[in-house]
Amino acid sequence: MAEKKQNPEYEAPAIDWESRAYWEGAGRGELVLQRCRDCGVVQHRPRGLCASCLSDDIEHFVSSGRGEVYTFSVVRQNQMPAFAKAVPYVISYVQLEEGPQLLTNIVDCDPDSVSIGMAVKVDFVPTPATNGDALGVPRFVPA
Repeated sequence: MAEKKQNPEYEAPAIDWESRAYWEGAGRGELVLQRCRDCGVVQHRPRGLCASCLSDDIEHFVSSGRGEVYTFSVVRQNQMPAFAKAVPYVISYVQLEEGPQLLTNIVDCDPDSVSIGMAVKVDFVPTPATNGDALGVPRFVPA
């Protein structure tokens, strides 16, 4: 069994008009996704247009925050200061219940216990912006 390390450290995300609702939602502890009002497609990463039909009639909604590991890798070597103390850590694509996949970390478990299909739920790390905006970074824990 691998020794439990600390979780990766995150900096405040760079936000723009397309991603502001996502990052502010994460700051409130909500995983905010987008849905096209014309074709119904749920999408992530945030965009100004629907990636499916190119409509600009997009709504934001709070997702369930539940999903499963679609694929993952255990990172055992990383010299970036924010991540070096956290190795080994898991980077994963999580398939959300609503459909999109999200690139994220799986935390609070032994990296060797993570498996494809494992049920996970969202967790958030507060990452306030330099101007004081309450932002956050989503990551996932075993459900």
